[in-house]
Amino acid sequence: MDRQRVKVIACATVIEEMLPLMRPGMTHQEFHFGLHLVPDELRRQLQEAIDSSSREADVIVLGYGLCSMAAVGLKATDCTLVIPKVDDCIALFLGSRASYDSQSRTEPGTYYLTKGWIEVGDSPFQEYERLVEHYGREKADAIVEMMLGNYTRVVYIDTGVRDQDRYREFARRAGERFNLRYEEIPGSHALIEKMINGPWDEEFVVAQPGQTISFADFKRG
Repeated sequence: MDRQRVKVIACATVIEEMLPLMRPGMTHQEFHFGLHLVPDELRRQLQEAIDSSSREADVIVLGYGLCSMAAVGLKATDCTLVIPKVDDCIALFLGSRASYDSQSRTEPGTYYLTKGWIEVGDSPFQEYERLVEHYGREKADAIVEMMLGNYTRVVYIDTGVRDQDRYREFARRAGERFNLRYEEIPGSHALIEKMINGPWDEEFVVAQPGQTISFADFKRG
C-alpha cells in the first residue's frame, strides 16, 4: 500500500471529508455533485477521468457509491479500481453501510444534510428560494412540499469538520420551514479512512485491471 500510487476521484461533497485525511503524495480529482442528476453523464465523465489517470496511478479510489447505477460499467485497463460497497454517500458519512441501514430501518423518511451538501446547494431547501423567484411563494411552497412528501425529518450529520454552526442552523431552519423534525447525529470517518488507507476488504468493490464493475458487485455479502 505504501509503495502504491493512489489517486482519489470523488464527488465534491465526499472530497470535503477526505482531504484532511489524505496522505502526502496522494492526488485527487473532484466532480460537481450536480452530475448525480444525470447518471449516464456522471459515468461518462468518471470513465474519462479513470482513463486519463490509470497510467499515473496503481490504484484509483472512487469517492462514490453505486449512485443511481453510475458506477456500473466503469473499468480501468492499467490499474485497480476501489469503490465502497454502498448505495450513496450517506453511508460514507455515517461510517458504514450497516449504520445507514440502521437509520433507514428506524426512520426511512429522512433527508440528510452535511456541510458539503449544503455548500453545493443542491437540496430542495436551496431550490425553494430559486422557485420563489420564478413562481412566487405559494407555488414554490406547493412544489417543495411535493418534493418532500415522503419525508418526516431532516438530519444534520456532524462529520467533525470545523465551523459547522451555520450549517447546523441552515438544517434546523429548513426543518422548521417545511415541518420536518430536526435531529443531529454523529458521523464517522471510519469508512472514509479505510477508503484512503485500506484494508480494502468486504466493504469495497475491488476491480482488478480490465475488470468491469457490475451491479452484482454491490450486493450484500
